[in-house]
Amino acid sequence: MNYPNGKPFLRNKTEDRSSRNPYSSKIEYGGRGMTLESDIERSNQYYLRTGKAVIHKKPTPVQIVNVHYPKRSKAVINEAYFRTPSTTDYNGIYKGHYIDFEAKETKNKTSFPLGNIHNHQVEHMRACSQQNGIVFFLIRFKTLDEVYLLPLSKFEFFWQRYCKEVKKSIAVEELRENGYYIPYQYQPRLNYLEAIDKMILDESEDRV
Repeated sequence: MNYPNGKPFLRNKTEDRSSRNPYSSKIEYGGRGMTLESDIERSNQYYLRTGKAVIHKKPTPVQIVNVHYPKRSKAVINEAYFRTPSTTDYNGIYKGHYIDFEAKETKNKTSFPLGNIHNHQVEHMRACSQQNGIVFFLIRFKTLDEVYLLPLSKFEFFWQRYCKEVKKSIAVEELRENGYYIPYQYQPRLNYLEAIDKMILDESEDRV
């Protein structure tokens, strides 16, 4: 099986359990018109409601400086500053595992630019990984309507390449080969826990 660009489809070790090919999904609910953040939020609410996981978006550390009250029942923040650099977007607990991940989306059809990922975020993710946390990126190609889970262990190669100024982005083909495709569905909208299960299984096989 080849991708539309002619490149061969490379299966993972757990090829019978992994859905990496974005064109293999029989369900086409689509995510057009919605942000990746809203899709993740809907999925997290489903996971919490069904007792599968407890995962939340981290609050942004902001210092409020000036607040205007046009009405007694309303407050408008006129001035605020980030107190500390943000780390990652989401964290929580799943099957006894600490989960920590960053969510990004791009309108680019061919690659994901790394310029909007910061070194302090990567350092935070590495620290979580060293404590045996499950750490990854959720990356959405908005125009293609495709979402992938990219483990930190796979991301490291692309990050080192970026830091050496060899290449400033991850090609969509590279994400398809190294990440886990997450199809849109009804409940939950993005079942990224299934991709986490596959990731855990693959990484455990790598240690054998």
